[in-house]
Amino acid sequence: KTGTMHHRRVMAVRPFVNSPYARSALTSSRSSFTSPGLHMVYQRSASPPTFTQVWRGGVGVTCHSPHKHSPNSDLHTTLPMRGSQRAYATGALPDITLGLDETQQQIQKTALDFAREHMKEQAEKWDENKIFPVDVLRSLAELGFAGLYIKEDVGGSGLTRVDASVVFEALATACASTAAYLSIHNMCAWVVDSYGTPEQRSTLLPPLLSFQEFASYCLTEPSCGSDSAALKTSAVVSGDNYVLNGEKAFISGGGVSDFYIIMARTGQPGPKGISCMYVKKGTPGLSFGKQENKLGWNSQPTSAVIFDNCKIPRSNLIGKEGEGFRIAMKALDGGRINIGACSLGAAQACIELAREHLLVRNAFGKPLASNQALQFKLADMVTDVTAARQMIRLAAHKLDSGAPDMSIYCAMAKKMATDIGFQVCNEALQMFGGYGYLKDYPLNRYLRDVRVHQILEGTNEIMRFIIARSVLDTK
Repeated sequence: KTGTMHHRRVMAVRPFVNSPYARSALTSSRSSFTSPGLHMVYQRSASPPTFTQVWRGGVGVTCHSPHKHSPNSDLHTTLPMRGSQRAYATGALPDITLGLDETQQQIQKTALDFAREHMKEQAEKWDENKIFPVDVLRSLAELGFAGLYIKEDVGGSGLTRVDASVVFEALATACASTAAYLSIHNMCAWVVDSYGTPEQRSTLLPPLLSFQEFASYCLTEPSCGSDSAALKTSAVVSGDNYVLNGEKAFISGGGVSDFYIIMARTGQPGPKGISCMYVKKGTPGLSFGKQENKLGWNSQPTSAVIFDNCKIPRSNLIGKEGEGFRIAMKALDGGRINIGACSLGAAQACIELAREHLLVRNAFGKPLASNQALQFKLADMVTDVTAARQMIRLAAHKLDSGAPDMSIYCAMAKKMATDIGFQVCNEALQMFGGYGYLKDYPLNRYLRDVRVHQILEGTNEIMRFIIARSVLDTK
């Protein structure tokens, strides 16, 4: 919450264990690495083995290992940094705080610190073992991140969409999958906050904002993905109740979440016959399919949500009957910004890994960083991510201001950021060669997690359709 966020300020030693030179070091009793400004020593006999910072101010790149059969034996050399090479190695990536005011920069730092301290080292375990990190999410709620743009009168943080995009990008530098679930949860809370009655807001939001309860957004169905106006899940009035029948597909949090936002048909075919309502876990007639076996997004559960004569009170309606499709599309505008920001967080992390790799990896007797083809590729990656970040923040500003063309900008930002996010992760993996394909390194996890971002919250083909329809003024 602005003005009341508290976080620990700590000095962290930069982790080197996941880099190629560390693989050879791990087979040695003692190895050292010197980068511009930082000298690291690895002591295998330490318990646990660690890299230790022992010197600052160096200007060379050195990696020593007595293990003669290391896959990185070509790193047994000293690479002096001079001229343009030195300027490249000691340079910095573009400023990610560009355009942010002092408060937003503090929010960004809080999220980046949390990602580094509580998410980065655990993300691989969450992915491999399909762990939903409940405790970490509840710690995020203590920072106000479970209700980023929820009004303050019910305990929300009252932040802007620009603020929120900064948070999601920062958290995704550690785990895009977990950051994406947080986005979905915030989207559900926003629906209640924006369209719920005063009683719904006061009773439903507090447990969501503390992550006492977890939320899921249920729109997609097995027979209609992009064509959401054709959904078939029905909600038929029976006295003071609705009786729900149908099935929702690919629901993040499915089977684990406590609170489900549902779009169901209460009237005529088409968008005007759709209404929004909520169902709590444990309601008779509500069940779940098997947990889906996915390419990525393994830190969040995903399943079908099934309704079989599921009876809920009519007071569970959110907004008015027939208003559901409009609510769903409004929610997706924000969701598209958030998921684009998550893609950029993963891409930023991959750029940093790629830059580090180019500086320390040797091929054909010289560092990869001296290869012009790779320099150009890295330049394109940095430029594209910087441009997409500004597009995301522009769309978020449009949404904050309620601009008439905000939905078009949200579509453009989502398409641009998710396409670039995946492309950059893929290019970074390619720079690592065979190492990038190993699960010892995080690049494959970032790649797998962001791939789905081009599909959900409206496929990028649908985003192009929305943009073109606006430009051509067609219906």
